[in-house]
Amino acid sequence: MHKAHIRNVAVAVVVTTAATGLAGTALAAPAAGAGRTVSSAGASSASGASIVEAARAAALAHVSATGVSQGDELRAQDVMTDSRGAVHVRFVRTHQGMTVLGGDLVVHLDRNLAYTGVTRAADHTVKPVAKAKLTAAQAAAKAASAAQGDAGSVRLVVDARGGASALAYQVQVNGAASAEDTGARTVVVDAVTGAVRSNAADSDEFLSPKLLSTLRERGETLNPATGDTPLTAVSGGRTLGPAASAPFPRTVTGLGSSLFLGVVPLTTTQTSGASFLLKDPTRWGTETRDAKNKELEDFALGAKVTTTNGRWGNGSVSSRVSAAVDAQYGVDKTLDFYAKTFGRKGIENNSQGAEAMVHFGDRIANAFWDPTCDCMLYGDGDGQMFKKPLVALDVTGHELTHGVVEATAKLEPTYENDEGQFGEPGALNESLADIFGSNVEFSANNPSNPPNYLIGEKLGLAQKFLRRLDHPSLDRLEGTIDYWSPSVYYTEVHAGSGVSSHAYYLLAEGSGSKKIGGFSYDSPTYHNLSVTGIGRAKATAIFYQALTRYMVSTTDFHDARVATLNAARDLYGANSTEYKTVDRAWAAVNVTSANTPADRG
Repeated sequence: MHKAHIRNVAVAVVVTTAATGLAGTALAAPAAGAGRTVSSAGASSASGASIVEAARAAALAHVSATGVSQGDELRAQDVMTDSRGAVHVRFVRTHQGMTVLGGDLVVHLDRNLAYTGVTRAADHTVKPVAKAKLTAAQAAAKAASAAQGDAGSVRLVVDARGGASALAYQVQVNGAASAEDTGARTVVVDAVTGAVRSNAADSDEFLSPKLLSTLRERGETLNPATGDTPLTAVSGGRTLGPAASAPFPRTVTGLGSSLFLGVVPLTTTQTSGASFLLKDPTRWGTETRDAKNKELEDFALGAKVTTTNGRWGNGSVSSRVSAAVDAQYGVDKTLDFYAKTFGRKGIENNSQGAEAMVHFGDRIANAFWDPTCDCMLYGDGDGQMFKKPLVALDVTGHELTHGVVEATAKLEPTYENDEGQFGEPGALNESLADIFGSNVEFSANNPSNPPNYLIGEKLGLAQKFLRRLDHPSLDRLEGTIDYWSPSVYYTEVHAGSGVSSHAYYLLAEGSGSKKIGGFSYDSPTYHNLSVTGIGRAKATAIFYQALTRYMVSTTDFHDARVATLNAARDLYGANSTEYKTVDRAWAAVNVTSANTPADRG
């Protein structure tokens, strides 16, 4: 789904209470009362470096819980300090200099920087027991053959995923043969046996291969309705902005006529008297460019989008700029949602803007977050089955959330084959993208795109949406499911996403029939268990706290239950209605402590 990247340390401050550990498969806690003396010192007065060192020392001091062994090195990816002083340090692990796939962990400390627990991906020793029998060249050849492309970089890693601990080669393959993805794949080859351990696409397309195949079989043609609103009808052709005396380059507010959202304001850059650039200085330099129908994965090679008058697009595909308006507005609103709701400064929380390229490739019917480019890429449609660019607002919110997940928990599918990606961590990733993508709509509150719990309602599908959070199984295209069962392991990730999406909706809005903002919902539950929602704002805060503090690359649905309970305890207390409702919402989708699988790798 995504390649793993090691990020620089970033600090995020969110209003929470002190973290506490919940015992479980994904989270080990210390003995009651250990290391919990509160004073004015500790995290509130410590530097980022000293917090990292304290967390690293705690991991080494509690090896039975953290699984850190001789030869391991922990590299901090993120440091998160809560308002009451609790600290969470996310680490990626190397073993004897080799990256450990599935070796990530989060160490939890109290305000005095004393250890309170750990969330870890691998619950077994990550030390490989054999030496490589394959050369790098042999592994590259096997990877190129498996992905039907050209092998690029090759490196030795320790593959600790799936209950294993194997020495392996990680190979980047470009130009892979595929009808649906962009061709870049990461293949992991066992360094002893030569077996292909995983073969995954590096990008995550909004429309899955399974869905595209189903649409072709049905002969369904998608031609979503777009606008065509002249800017002069709204603004008289005027550019909104600062006093003319401001020096260049200067920040100005112009107007764009989008495909899906009507006329929208856009904060842009005026570079001269008659030159305006689609780049937003107020959102860390967020910019949209035109890929000119080439498969560019280097944003710098995209063509800058400019106008001479600060007006953008015409609401129709007859202007190449119209799709850029949707993309820029969607990225802006996604960044705004994360900033206003969680204080998150950009997708990677590093005070850097997001980038997007429209008109990507030749007749590509998809859109996706690309970790190679670190940007959003939007195709124009294939001209046959899908006839418009995929620049709808919830598409952008969904795909940029994959970027947020990549920068935090790095949830990955368990396995992949010709029919798609499978496994609960990958399904949870898709679910979080739907959950927060839906929240982007609520945050934007655009009258041309009324917010709702539907995903892809602007795409022109016969069933009127792609997925929905309240009653996932109403989706007949991907066969999305409502409840957990052991067979979810074998369910394609978009279909499996319904389990946690449904739990989130029940937590926010509750079960049963209701009308919210002009949309009708009727959410069922497992064994007809009634749930009274706590509100979207609280539910969203809990799921974000869980993602950033308590989820790791292998988190499954039962781990997610523990993570959200932990988050609810942080935010509202262990005896709160919110905590109890989290537990009830998961039970209503058949995820309980009682049915947690015994063997989970």
